[in-house]
Parts: sequence; C-alpha cells; structure tokens
Amino acid sequence: MNDKKIPTIGSTMLVSIGGRDNIPAKIDTGADSSSIWVSHLRVDKDGVLKFRLFGEDSPFYNGKVIKRKEFKVAVVRSATGEEQVRYRTYFTLKISGKKIKVLFNLSDRSNNNFPVLIGRRSISGKFLVDVSKAEVERPPKNPRTEPLMKELQENPYEFYKKYSRKGAK
Repeated sequence: MNDKKIPTIGSTMLVSIGGRDNIPAKIDTGADSSSIWVSHLRVDKDGVLKFRLFGEDSPFYNGKVIKRKEFKVAVVRSATGEEQVRYRTYFTLKISGKKIKVLFNLSDRSNNNFPVLIGRRSISGKFLVDVSKAEVERPPKNPRTEPLMKELQENPYEFYKKYSRKGAK
C-alpha cells in the first residue's frame, strides 16, 4: 500500500506560474486539460511561439514576452461547442507548495472568472480536490440572474414561453 499522503486542494487556489505569484486558479475536475489566459500570441517566421501571460486589463499582466521553441497544438471544443485550434506549452505550476509540470492550452480567458483553469489530467494522482474548500472567493453571481429568478417564480409557464427556444415542444 502507498503510504504517501496525497495533498488536498480546494476548488479554487492561488498558484504561482510564469514568475508570478498569487494567481487565482479554478480547479475543474470536469475539464480534461488546463488552460491559461494569454494575449499577443503569434508564431514568428523563425518558428518561435511568442505570447504574453494574461491581458493588458489584468492585474497580473506585466507585458513580458514569453518565447517557446517547443510547443504543440490541439483541437479543443469550447463551451459553446465550437472547435478551435489552440497552441499548448508547458509551465511549471506551484500549487499548495508543490511544483508540477503542466501542459496548458493558451487561450483568451478574459471573459472567464479565473485566468487559470487546472484540469483533471494535470492533477490526477498528485492532489485530491475538496470542493467544499476554496482559497479564492468566487465572483458574485451575474446580477441579471436575480430578476430572472423572480420572473420564473412569478409565472413559470410565461417564463418558459419567453425564454425557451422556439420550436421546443
């Protein structure tokens, strides 16, 4: 039997990556792979992948160009079902005091609540996830949700007719 204790992490954590500390990350066991927010991504004529971590609106952005000669690509399906080609590269990630090598999809996560998403492949066998724990508070729910819930409670059938897809029977 393996006597080595596997550390437990929460559903959100502060991580260190790319020379930056205290970056909020979502731990998503439903996601297969990991993803990090990058901007200014390009491949130059010399075949070098160049990008900057995060976007200019992010408090974690420092404008430093990261260059990689070794990188991969993958076709991934977005939450909307659209297939996209994503560049991928490795980073050393420090999470809960432990350093691990993680292959990240490089993407625009500017519309996501967390600039870093850690998928199950990256943490499998290295950490246990306790979803009742969180190092980072999740942002408040969308303010438009509360009036919708009130409308739903007042008349569920009219709500259904107003918001459901046409043709659904």
